[in-house]
Amino acid sequence: MDTVNAISSGDTAWVLLSASMVFIMTPAVALFYGGMVRGKNVLSTIMQSMFILGMISVEFVLIGYTMAFGADVNGLIGDLSKIGLAGVGYNILEGTTIPELAFIIFQCMFAALTPALITGAIAERMKFGGFAILMLLWAIFIYNPMAHWVWGGGFLAQLGALDFAGGLVIHILSGVSGLTICILLGKRRGYGKRAMVPHNIPMSVIGAAFLWLGWMFFDAGSALGANELAANAFVVTHIAAASGLIGWVLIEWIRSGKPTVLGAISGCIAGLVAITPASGYVTIIPSIFIGLIGGGICYGSVAILKARLGYDDSLDAFGIHGVGGIWGALATGLWATTSINPDGANGLFYGETDLFIAQIISIVVAIILAVVGSTVLYKIVNAFVTIRADETEEINGLDISEHGERGYTETIFTGVPNFISEDFSSTSSVFNLSSHGTN
Repeated sequence: MDTVNAISSGDTAWVLLSASMVFIMTPAVALFYGGMVRGKNVLSTIMQSMFILGMISVEFVLIGYTMAFGADVNGLIGDLSKIGLAGVGYNILEGTTIPELAFIIFQCMFAALTPALITGAIAERMKFGGFAILMLLWAIFIYNPMAHWVWGGGFLAQLGALDFAGGLVIHILSGVSGLTICILLGKRRGYGKRAMVPHNIPMSVIGAAFLWLGWMFFDAGSALGANELAANAFVVTHIAAASGLIGWVLIEWIRSGKPTVLGAISGCIAGLVAITPASGYVTIIPSIFIGLIGGGICYGSVAILKARLGYDDSLDAFGIHGVGGIWGALATGLWATTSINPDGANGLFYGETDLFIAQIISIVVAIILAVVGSTVLYKIVNAFVTIRADETEEINGLDISEHGERGYTETIFTGVPNFISEDFSSTSSVFNLSSHGTN
């Protein structure tokens, strides 16, 4: 193949731009989660996402890419022919008009973002050393195989499962893994008894805004070209986010009497999660329903389910990414149509059942892998390295105990207790709320 004639500069520029915007999403997660923790843990929360961005980027080019996208071995994993990106050079990615290197860096950003999402479930109580080892092993033994099963020609792809930009691979996997690990870790000390309110919601709004921006490239870039499919994915992603925001806020407003900013940004993320697997397969109107329903069910999982079951998913990684990802994968099986993407399939609402069944099977597989894999890896790492911070470290805050730094001076606002010292109790209703008003 003649490289000069086959590569499209427009398509290549689009994918590289999309990779750049997806890169921004991991620091955006750091801000989104960082604003929702207590002030004494803001730097440790940000550090988790930033360190993952560096660590997983190196892991992905060394071994992750070949495991996920190397030649298929029995439907289970990619071979090691491209370890360290051996032989990639300036090859054109098969079936596209872009260099393989452009695809690699785009997928690298996906690989880095996924474990960063897990940090929302385990915030404020995990030691950094154990965290780093666990997330590295998680990326190698959980993310890479799942990416191959769905995107790399593995057995779920052969089954007919569709996941345009990561509902199965990214959101269900990270959300369910986060729930599993947070249960294994145990609750934060004082959870349900002491105030654990977001210390800086404006910071979270900035993070959410950049996530919303990056997400449109996250989905549209998955078209791997500047074309009509990318345009459709871009539009439905934005509309689903807007609908998710409306769905969450309306239910919250009706139920509690107050529409909150934290609810608004949580709802838009819920809509984004829900549309992710479907973004390259559905039309505009279904994206509205996907977002609205996604915002509603994610609100329910955070405000009702978590409160009743009592698990401490600190920043609701499972409630938004796990639940939203499951809904999005199902919605793909309902509304996907070949009129949008001829390489896809028709869903249940277009008269075919095969895709919906494949989506259900894939959801079950993703949940099993996340639960079993995360449990095994946690037990192994915890046998050699202490993962849970002790009581003194947790009370003082992980910023000081793990990193020797403080995000703020001793007093943040006049008249407000010091967030860096021991947790405080308050009879004021605002200080009896958890990150999403569920505690």
